[in-house]
Amino acid sequence: MDEYVFLADKPIEAYRKSDVGFIACMILLCGIGIFALSMCSQSYAQRMFGSPYYFIKRQLVSMGMGFAGFIIFASLNMKIIRKLLPFFVISVLVLCVLTFVPGISIERNGARRWIQMPFAFTLQPSEFAKFAVVLFLANLFDKQARIENAEEKSVLPAVAGLTLFSVVIILQRDFSTGVFVFLTGLVMFFASGAKLTWFFPALLLIIPAVIFLILQEPYRIERIIAFLRPMEGVRTYNYQSIAAKRAISSGGLWGTGIGSGLVWLNTIPEVQADYIFAGWAEAMGLFGVIAYFVLLCVFAYRGYRAALYSVNRFAAFASFGCVSVIVLQSLMNCAVVAGLLPTTGIPLPFFSLGGSSIIVTLSMCGFIVNTSRCTSEEDEDEINNFETIGYGAVVYE
Repeated sequence: MDEYVFLADKPIEAYRKSDVGFIACMILLCGIGIFALSMCSQSYAQRMFGSPYYFIKRQLVSMGMGFAGFIIFASLNMKIIRKLLPFFVISVLVLCVLTFVPGISIERNGARRWIQMPFAFTLQPSEFAKFAVVLFLANLFDKQARIENAEEKSVLPAVAGLTLFSVVIILQRDFSTGVFVFLTGLVMFFASGAKLTWFFPALLLIIPAVIFLILQEPYRIERIIAFLRPMEGVRTYNYQSIAAKRAISSGGLWGTGIGSGLVWLNTIPEVQADYIFAGWAEAMGLFGVIAYFVLLCVFAYRGYRAALYSVNRFAAFASFGCVSVIVLQSLMNCAVVAGLLPTTGIPLPFFSLGGSSIIVTLSMCGFIVNTSRCTSEEDEDEINNFETIGYGAVVYE
């Protein structure tokens, strides 16, 4: 462990500055996320828990833990992150398996996706699996890129790990997250330079498997029917989707404002979770929706820029995956709320109520910030051989 340091100990000359633009976007998204949660959840929280700030307090606590994760992943040396990676990946996989153990896990609506934690908090391991899979694949892709002999390269370990995580999550009856994790893995395969010809055979296997899994559960079939027939099931399986569309359309150009003006918002069950974007659209109107997407685009640009400009291949791959997880999740959630995709259980990053989601999202952001200012491992070895002379003049030994 002598060659590893938990906090970077390189000369200041070795660093680029942290991406202030990215950090500003993250803070703004957190701020408007809390604001949207405050608008959307107070009425329901008052009725159910006797306090209009019940959900806001819980989200702020989770956000505090998320910022702790942000600081950790923004500060740790990349060597240490890779050294601890096996422990992190195995721990997340074990947590995913523990959701099947009665007495430890919590069952809701026939699904076991959560683990009971102290102080009435719950942990959703599938959210942490998103981060674990990204780091796992990035590590393997970097190792494969270092192999000069093409015959020794193999994608089987990456495919096996990705498939294992996806299957375990799907078995929790969290079909949407399992498919999302797998799709994120495919995006990372593409970014790593995998041959396009590999994707076509994969699709021939994936599409029938997805159709088969959809047919195994009545509620999944119901969601497909609701998507294909949006005006049916007004009082049953399509109720939430129709109420969300009415909330969005009632927002108009400038929105109805906050407070009692949110008429359709109160008709959406548990709007503070996956349908919180409908409340934001009703309150802030088209102007607020455009402002959100502009901010998300800037967030994506700064995040992908940090990945593409990084000279550390592992950090570049992992940051690309982290940005993709956050951005794709955001787009999918908004598409579901607008009726452009079938209903899923994918939360809206920075907005939706959920401790595990905000902790993982902010931890990913910390890793991206780390990437925006790190150098390659080869450069670290050279920098450690520097001597500082006089007023910061640097020469080689």
